[in-house]
Amino acid sequence: MDTDAELSNSWWVRVKYYAQLAIERFEYGVESVKELLRTLTSDERWGVILEFEDVDADKFAQLVLDAPHWTEWMA
Repeated sequence: MDTDAELSNSWWVRVKYYAQLAIERFEYGVESVKELLRTLTSDERWGVILEFEDVDADKFAQLVLDAPHWTEWMA
């Protein structure tokens, strides 16, 4: 039986994986990142964005410059 800690760890592992995908996809443009985020739940999207910023702050800053309305994708 899964514990809350195991579920939480599993969620973060998944989010970190998607964040890495988002960072890689950024090379292909903002729409590619947006397309990936669309497939995730709202909580996962926010987790991915937080991880993206932690892992590669420079690319995240460029994402924000390229897509100033990125927060609209998060709803």
